[in-house]
Amino acid sequence: MVFVSFVIFVSRRPATSLVILVSWRFHQAAFPRYQTAMDIPRFHLAFPVRDLAEARAFYGGLLGCPEGRSSDAWIDFDFHGHQIVAHLAPSEIGHKSTNAVDGHDVPVRHFGAILAPAQWDALAQKLKAAGTQFVIAPHTRFKGEAGEQSTMFFLDPSGNALEFKAFADDAMVFAK
Repeated sequence: MVFVSFVIFVSRRPATSLVILVSWRFHQAAFPRYQTAMDIPRFHLAFPVRDLAEARAFYGGLLGCPEGRSSDAWIDFDFHGHQIVAHLAPSEIGHKSTNAVDGHDVPVRHFGAILAPAQWDALAQKLKAAGTQFVIAPHTRFKGEAGEQSTMFFLDPSGNALEFKAFADDAMVFAK
């Protein structure tokens, strides 16, 4: 990772604004997962886990989510710019119900992210290489219909269901 710093000595305020903008763009390039401006509201999700070390290995290691604050009872993660918090609560783990969607039993309680198709493909390959057991294997559903999407479901070590999806056409995210 390369950091570039420079100083421009100009007495007019517009030049100062330019320096701040240029510095911000370098920061975004160095840390692309973290957004300093809230273009859209970020969500916060807290969920139960049976073991914090497992959660750290899964979310931080396998999924690559940078870790934020933590304590003996919880860990914050940066989940694609959103804040998720794994709380130690072994008696509340796992998913219980499913609903039929396009011929599959989808865990009712789940969370995830909508990725760009190339990111989705890379994650699917990484998960397969790691030996992930999928609840619903990577595939495309609603082919040729409104809302066509690539999707996959899997569980974290505590049984929390995650779904990652991608749309070739972003306009299809909320299509009817």
